[in-house]
Amino acid sequence: MTSAVSSLGSSQVQAEITAVEARLEAPITQLNNQVATDKADISAWGAIQGKISSLSSALSGISDLSTINSLTATSSTSTVATATAAASAQPSTYSLTNVTLAKMQQITSTAPVAASASAVIAGSGALTITMQGGESKQVTISSGMTLSGITQAINKAADGVQASIINTGSGAKLVIQGSGSGKPFSISGGTGSLTKFDYSSATGSGSAMQLTGSAASASLKIDGLTVKSPTNTLTSAIPGVTLTLAGAGSSTVTVSNSPTALSGALSSVATSLNAALSSISKQTAYVAPSSASSSSSSSAKSGPLLGNFTATDMSNQLLQAISGAAASGVSAAALGFTVSKTGAVSFSSSTFAATYAQNPTGTEKLISQIYKSLDSVTTTALGSSGSNGTLNAETTSLQSTITSIRNQVTQLTKIDAAQLNILSEQYSTAEATSSTAQVSAAYLSIFTGTGSGSSGKG
Repeated sequence: MTSAVSSLGSSQVQAEITAVEARLEAPITQLNNQVATDKADISAWGAIQGKISSLSSALSGISDLSTINSLTATSSTSTVATATAAASAQPSTYSLTNVTLAKMQQITSTAPVAASASAVIAGSGALTITMQGGESKQVTISSGMTLSGITQAINKAADGVQASIINTGSGAKLVIQGSGSGKPFSISGGTGSLTKFDYSSATGSGSAMQLTGSAASASLKIDGLTVKSPTNTLTSAIPGVTLTLAGAGSSTVTVSNSPTALSGALSSVATSLNAALSSISKQTAYVAPSSASSSSSSSAKSGPLLGNFTATDMSNQLLQAISGAAASGVSAAALGFTVSKTGAVSFSSSTFAATYAQNPTGTEKLISQIYKSLDSVTTTALGSSGSNGTLNAETTSLQSTITSIRNQVTQLTKIDAAQLNILSEQYSTAEATSSTAQVSAAYLSIFTGTGSGSSGKG
């Protein structure tokens, strides 16, 4: 009788444990792959959300057409007058005649006040500069100030006049000019050499100053009505129109509808809309594999959101807001919008300008309709104050799923580790038992005479 007990080697045991470990790891690998897929989906939604947010910002530019300046003002003779029109202006034509400019008062020292701008002026005290209407400003002069310092003090303290210095071959002269057209002023005060600056606008005389330019108001006729202004800029003569007089003569100012500002706002909407549609298309795209015979062949690819109804429905609604828009005899195409076969949106400013010129009211109605449609889609996607939008709901749901899966992975990892530990212990026990059995079998073979090392006769 022959008896033998064998045991598994350590390499066999490790192979068995590795096989079990791989089997236990398979569900965890599947769960981690799902996490990676969900993360890709969250990233895709984030990319779309960024483009939808940009579209929402662009839409704010056409949310209230009354705030968009759709008027322009042009002058037939810009050397006489120029004009700008606000949104409150009324389209019309205005005749400007007998235009004369406002002039600033200017006084200049008759003789040099000092040898140079850096020369010290004898005297101190305060100069009083009195404007038309009685308003006065005090300029404090300290003993030992230079002519340049006095000039700076005048400019700093008296905002109704502007002082400067002219260096002549025989010395420095002081020039004081009114800062506003048609506003006369006078100067008095000071001691010593400062009295040289005295000048009375009432008498037109001064101890050492002379009038080199009289103050005068601007004057013109607008449609035959005489208008005067202390400055060359008139902001209220024509409601909503700012006139800037540039020279004597006549001119015609025309206020008319202008599509420029509105066209720019629509172009911005088209650009942002196209970017949003492109982003959705990229995340939901399917790219078929190329030919295997080609050197550049590739496998099929798909966007993370391929087949996602929420994404494709959002894209359809955005396109419908443009392609299906029509109001007051104006279509989206007439407005300048076109949608290509690939779903790309473009905008033509020239087409818009032509349509706007023919039917500004109908054009603005259609713009308002488009705004409401697109705003509804973006608000649903982004949400409003106090409520989450579709995009946040999608990412929140995915993030919740990821958290749940990670918890499962953690639990499975603990369970698998425990099972592998038990298996390892079982193998260790089996190996120990196997070793003991082998020893016992060896002794038994000796006693029974079956061992190779014993022999005898009965």
